[in-house]
Amino acid sequence: MDVNILVVDDEREIADLVELYLKNENYKVYKFYRAEEALDCIEKVRLDLAILDIMLPEINGLAVCQKIREKYNFPVIMLTAKVEEMDKITGLTLGADDYITKPFSPLEMLARVKAQLRRFIKYNDNVQLGQDVIDFSGLVLNRRTHECLFNEKPLHLTPTEFSILLILCENKGQVISSERIFHEVWGEKYFGNGNNTVMVHIRHLREKMNEPAGNPRLIQTVWGVGYKIEK
Repeated sequence: MDVNILVVDDEREIADLVELYLKNENYKVYKFYRAEEALDCIEKVRLDLAILDIMLPEINGLAVCQKIREKYNFPVIMLTAKVEEMDKITGLTLGADDYITKPFSPLEMLARVKAQLRRFIKYNDNVQLGQDVIDFSGLVLNRRTHECLFNEKPLHLTPTEFSILLILCENKGQVISSERIFHEVWGEKYFGNGNNTVMVHIRHLREKMNEPAGNPRLIQTVWGVGYKIEK
């Protein structure tokens, strides 16, 4: 089965370069220089991953990411020329799974793409080992179908959010460090901004679960150590 990747960047040289490297890995690429055409493609093509530039004319990449998350859970990687931390946090909060700052190495881009695809395929694969369902304290996670319910209502999680929640649930009652979460979810060596990346996803999970920011019931922060989930 083809792996379909959406690429959207109004800088044609960058979009063409990304397309070239992805095609060399035998991925099928849907490349656009404008968001409007990309939004049409999203509705018509079964996509496995999207690479979106933040600074697009008329409709920016963050708006496209937000639109994707209304219906789809495939991974989204943001490309940004900005270095401000808030731009990265905003992208993660809107549902992006990763970000790459321009200028970037095409080989690094490929590594990020492959890591996201591995995680997406893993949690959407019909073949899973061990118990499929985790059920406690109103939270139900199905490893096989990648579905999540909280108080009998569906939670629409990205693959990254599902991965983090699954790690915490599989180790309920134990404190899991940000370093361990980052390593297991992203499959990469922990780096300086890794803690912020994990923190944003934890905050997003709490928001989707309607957990009060000052006193969350399920996902607990253990300051200076990490996170735990318990009844």
